Parts: sequence; C-alpha cells; structure tokens
Amino acid sequence: MRPKDQNWMLTDAIEALARAERLHQSFLHLHPRGETSEPSWEPPMDVIETEEEILILVALPGVDPDGVKAALDGGTLVISGRRTLPSELRNARILRLELPQGRFERRITLPAGRYTISRFAAHGCVGLRLGKSS
Repeated sequence: MRPKDQNWMLTDAIEALARAERLHQSFLHLHPRGETSEPSWEPPMDVIETEEEILILVALPGVDPDGVKAALDGGTLVISGRRTLPSELRNARILRLELPQGRFERRITLPAGRYTISRFAAHGCVGLRLGKSS
C-alpha cells in the first residue's frame, strides 16, 4: 500500500470514530437540568401518535415504571428518574458498565391538548400512554 492510501484509511477511521462518539454523546447529556444541579443523561425513546393517544417508549432497562416521574410543564412532558445499579451487584467486580446510571431526564414538546398519563413496562422499556381528552 502506498503512504497516500494509508493516510486516507486513517482519516476515514478517525472520522468514523468521531461520528460514533457524537452519537454516543447525543444520549449522554451529562449536565445539570431542571431543579437540581446533579448531572443527568437522556435515554433514547420512540414517540408515536394515534387519534386516541400519544405512546412513548423510553429505553430504561432495569428501571421500575413506578419510579419514573412523568409531569406536564406547560406544553412539555418531563420524564425523569434514576437508574441505579441493583444492590446485589454493588460489591461485585464490574467488568464492563455501558448502560448509564444515575439521574435521567427527557423533555418532549407535545401537541396542544389535555392528556391523562398511565405507565407500563414493555421489554426493557418504560411506556407512557398519554390519552387524549377534551
């Protein structure tokens, strides 16, 4: 391989790593938010709207849906809580820890309207069902 080809591959590899890091950081906004100065991260989610409801699936493996706060702040839904290491693993030797721990918060601007909120768990996600009411 010529030196020029090697430089091109190195540049391409560095750009790919930078893209992966930006994607990773888009989920980990570790900065103070809301009423606390504690850093928080943003979990990934899906938002789906039908005629009757808005369905939100938030990727929060290991988080009890009842421990997730969902509150309306004007036209914004604020989802917050904490993901902690299970107590039985606190004295374990951790080989790899990739799922974020600590406080999380996610804000979603909603279409104008009135909503009733219910929670459920679904395959590692916390689901929020926002029923539309008049």
